[in-house]
Amino acid sequence: MKKHSSKIRDEIAKLQEQLKTAETREAERIGRIALKAGLGEIETDENELQAAFEDLAQRFRRGEVVPTEGKGANEHSRKGAQTTPVASGPAASGDNEA
Repeated sequence: MKKHSSKIRDEIAKLQEQLKTAETREAERIGRIALKAGLGEIETDENELQAAFEDLAQRFRRGEVVPTEGKGANEHSRKGAQTTPVASGPAASGDNEA
């Protein structure tokens, strides 16, 4: 049975709203974590911060990140995984401005 185009449009609108809600929830979660880590106090270019987040995401995807503190640090550890610190602040960006 074929669906009418109006019904498909309604379904698309509902899915878009669900997507928007999910993205907002994820952004708020990541924002809270970033603030707890002190990123709100660091003055840096948004593009540099985006690049650092992209690098971090790649490390997680490759399984190279091992939690060192906090809830669940031991249960998420992976054997043989290596960690590389993510540099931040003026020294990391190469800017000598304070």
